[in-house]
Amino acid sequence: MSDDKAIWPPVDPVRAGLFGRCPRCGEGRLFSGFLSIGKRCANCGLDYGFADSGDGPAAFVILIIGFIVVGLALWLEVTTSAPLWLHFLLWVPLTLVLSLVALRLIKGLLIALQYRNKAAEGRLEKAE
Repeated sequence: MSDDKAIWPPVDPVRAGLFGRCPRCGEGRLFSGFLSIGKRCANCGLDYGFADSGDGPAAFVILIIGFIVVGLALWLEVTTSAPLWLHFLLWVPLTLVLSLVALRLIKGLLIALQYRNKAAEGRLEKAE
């Protein structure tokens, strides 16, 4: 990864991660499916074998989306005393949609930051 700076200009990891782009060139696609990481970048050839976000994205999604949805549900309950069916109708679909969108965004962001901070170098050196 040390040769990357000489060949590829620096890429903003936040922008690359949120848009699902290659963390090295910022052009190629990071994902081959909705949440599955591709094998390599079609533009610069970066091998995505280093990319392992683990359970980090899921933990962030649970904390962030849970805070938002529970806060909104409590606010609705306190201000209007809404019936239980309305809570189910509002919060279950909202939680599902927000969680899926946030999971992809945060997974891309964590992988881009992992590449930028060379977090996988130690793991790759130990494997050799």
